[in-house]
Amino acid sequence: MTRVVVVGDLMTDAVARARYALARASDTPAIVTMHGGGSGANIASWLAVEGSEVAFIGRRGADITGRNRDMELMGYGVDARLVMDPERPTGTCVVLVTHKGERTMLSDPGANAALLPEDLPRDLFSNGGGHLHLSGYTLINEGSRDAGLAALDMAHHSGMSISVDCASSAPLERTGAEPFLEWTSGAKLLFANIDQAKVLTGRDDPEAAAKVLTAWFPQVVIKMTAEGALWFGNGRPEPVRAPAEPVDRIVDGTGAGDAFCAGFLPPWLAGKPPAEALASGCSLASKAIVHLGARPRL
Repeated sequence: MTRVVVVGDLMTDAVARARYALARASDTPAIVTMHGGGSGANIASWLAVEGSEVAFIGRRGADITGRNRDMELMGYGVDARLVMDPERPTGTCVVLVTHKGERTMLSDPGANAALLPEDLPRDLFSNGGGHLHLSGYTLINEGSRDAGLAALDMAHHSGMSISVDCASSAPLERTGAEPFLEWTSGAKLLFANIDQAKVLTGRDDPEAAAKVLTAWFPQVVIKMTAEGALWFGNGRPEPVRAPAEPVDRIVDGTGAGDAFCAGFLPPWLAGKPPAEALASGCSLASKAIVHLGARPRL
């Protein structure tokens, strides 16, 4: 089994699920819960719970939430390599979920924004043959960008395969498609949702966007939420598609895209057909949707 090294963001999510339409400038009854979050940490957690050998590299604050997130990751079986920041708090994200399920996120990266190249443990990149998964947030955030670029460079030199997730459409658009594509062009696999793919290519149609993106990446996966997902490989005439698995109820879709990536990677790394990897990703995403919050529950 290929060892996966995840470099990315560690957050605490404050998820507020509104019971009714938001009453702007007034009160709206809601269910508010606190969970471990961060795209990179979510993917690492799901990978570990599903049986993969995984290490997570990130940065946390010297606070109680950082300690809780650290212990949580270790409880899932993640080899957590977290650097403690003496000044910045652990990152926090406020997730507003409307009564119809639409999510809006207000993020404070905190210590994530100070991840440095010297925070990357060299032993995780020295043996070769493993896989690096890089959260796009690490590159989008200017403070951690050098660490993300260093991780990509170290992975290239050690012969690791590389996948990158696009993070979120709004900050991706602020960063710009051209720089992001330049930074990540050596990766073998890109994960994007429909909005992120549109930012990178200008194409509304996910299949058209995937074809454009294969000019930079040999393989591209587009996450399409209720429509499932598609994979497109450079040189393949048609994409491979997989439907989303039906769920009885949607408790919270936060982190479902991260769970998809964690479900897709192990069979993909094992050389399984794209259809099998897509189905595995969709299955784990549906499992995440009916959990409370972004992480697996043990």
